[in-house]
Amino acid sequence: MSRVLIIAEHLNGQLNGATARCVSCAAALNADAIDVLVLSDAGQSVATQAAKISGVSTVRVSDNAANAHAIAQVLAPQIAQAAAGYSHVFGPSTTFGKDLMPCVAALLGVGQISDVMSVESSHSFKRPIYAGNAIITVNAPADKPVVATVRTASWPAAGNDGSAGIEPLSLSAPLPAHTRFVSLQQGKSDRPDLQSAGKVVSGGRALGSAENFAIVYSLADKLGAAVGASRAAVDAGYVPNELQVGQTGKIISPELYIAAGISGAIQHLTGIKDAGTIVAINKDAEAPIFEVADFGLVGDLFQILPELEKSI
Repeated sequence: MSRVLIIAEHLNGQLNGATARCVSCAAALNADAIDVLVLSDAGQSVATQAAKISGVSTVRVSDNAANAHAIAQVLAPQIAQAAAGYSHVFGPSTTFGKDLMPCVAALLGVGQISDVMSVESSHSFKRPIYAGNAIITVNAPADKPVVATVRTASWPAAGNDGSAGIEPLSLSAPLPAHTRFVSLQQGKSDRPDLQSAGKVVSGGRALGSAENFAIVYSLADKLGAAVGASRAAVDAGYVPNELQVGQTGKIISPELYIAAGISGAIQHLTGIKDAGTIVAINKDAEAPIFEVADFGLVGDLFQILPELEKSI
């Protein structure tokens, strides 16, 4: 019997869409129950959103002032306690999940399975290795709980017509005092979130400067798209690192991905392999990005991007 506990990711009272993708992964287990755990200082609003996800059985809410900020070392002991009776504990393979779930696995005394992209059976999963160049099947011990992060780019978001019950959960796990919240620094933007956007325009080192990145932002605004970047552009200081797409950045699966001035290193391609349509713009006709692109434009991005924008 499989019972899955999914850790809800949320910020400022809004449930992250990655949670609904974790539910889709859990549904592939044909689980007897799929519950969502909301840890917050005031989680009713987030719980109400989670309860609408199709396939969710129950949303369990634990309010604690210590949960006002998502600190892995504070949340993990509570999750480990709440996981009693569950066969699987899933979290999204986002910055939040990658930080949190290894701590949960350590407290439960199991190894974590990372980036689940396919469910073979209740304790057998497929995940990418070697920067996505190979797929490996991982078998977890059947006598221990499975702790895993879900590669959200590989799973569609579950529907939004559910009506799960919401119940309070009292947790008494001792919380560490050696880790505390100091501040949160994050970029503010009116553009769509990079990891959940349906359209993304990314720029690479060929842009040449932070000022030149303005043409990427301009086209993205015209399309209603999010903005991304290659690691080279981030390392060069053109854009902040939260825009990085790739193996060491964000793994995304937009319907449309436009790569301007990005050569297509394997680490970058790992982050976009699940995109619907890939458009590459590069003046180097031999750039590796053209090998995976659905449409390729060989030319100067400083001429092509403004022309594209004008024609929209």
